[in-house]
Amino acid sequence: MLSAYMRMKYPNIVAGALAASAPLLSVAGLGDPTQFFRDVTADFQKSSPGCVPAVRKAFQQLEDLFLSGAYDEISSRMATCNKISNKEDVYQLFGFARNAFTMMAMMNYPYKTDFMGQLPANPVKVSCEQILAHRDPIQGLAALVGVFYNSSGSAQCYDIYQLYQSCADPTGCGIGPDAKAWDYQVCTEINLTFSSNNVTDMFPEMPFTEAMREQYCGRKWHVRPRAHWLQTNFWGGDLKSASNIIFSNGDLDPWAGGGINSSLSPSLIALTVRGGAHHLDLRGHNPADPPSVTQVRKLEASIINSWVKAAGMERAQEKRPGASAVSMSIPTASGLRVRLPLQ
Repeated sequence: MLSAYMRMKYPNIVAGALAASAPLLSVAGLGDPTQFFRDVTADFQKSSPGCVPAVRKAFQQLEDLFLSGAYDEISSRMATCNKISNKEDVYQLFGFARNAFTMMAMMNYPYKTDFMGQLPANPVKVSCEQILAHRDPIQGLAALVGVFYNSSGSAQCYDIYQLYQSCADPTGCGIGPDAKAWDYQVCTEINLTFSSNNVTDMFPEMPFTEAMREQYCGRKWHVRPRAHWLQTNFWGGDLKSASNIIFSNGDLDPWAGGGINSSLSPSLIALTVRGGAHHLDLRGHNPADPPSVTQVRKLEASIINSWVKAAGMERAQEKRPGASAVSMSIPTASGLRVRLPLQ
């Protein structure tokens, strides 16, 4: 995403950009607020048809237990380190669980990774197998989120406030200093107001509106979000006057729905990685790579090579001794004509 912004902002020094898994529309506050968690759900549905119904059932049972005040049972079956004792704890538990699905959908690579967490190959498939192997849907949900939160298998319980921290990005900010920096940036420059609704997705109803974000950011950072800042500074969805940008997206990446998925011009090129998760094309070669990403990488390299050659020829032309500048003449108010060079 930042590479696209660099090309758009400084085309005089940046010859081209590869914007992999870049949700330019989503971060500018454009698009459907239900898209992200709908697409996370679709990833799990594709992996195993029985997975989404099992997840829905688990969340519904947790909701029923909450409404009946059975907090101890929620704590026990979800293996939380601290007892769930109120509505806020339940909401935190829902966010904690939803975040695991988000991360596994993003990192759904066909091989083991340690990028943003230790994950097995095909973590969506592995996690679905976990919930489907349990007779108790809630315990199955606890096992499913453990694929992300307890990859070593050594944790006896989940500290839901330590492992997940809610923030201005409903898809998750992570934890630690980097998370705080991202949270502040999402409060000032980036617009992410995705919601889950339990209709188009499998998650509990957890709305996150502009008003809710504004309230959170004012309380947390004493700032007010600038809803149109990205649209003003980086054009929002009106990108056709840009050039030399590749927009690549994996069809397993939930961020893809907020990006550019159709070519906008001969030099604004959209590429799709079939069977690819978040910026798979930027990762190194792996024998488990799907054929599509190998093809996309070759095409990207060819396009970038053409940009570099064209930029080199342009620079050489500019430096050629005796190269004459093209100029034009314009009349002045006094009737005289002044010649101006055209760069």
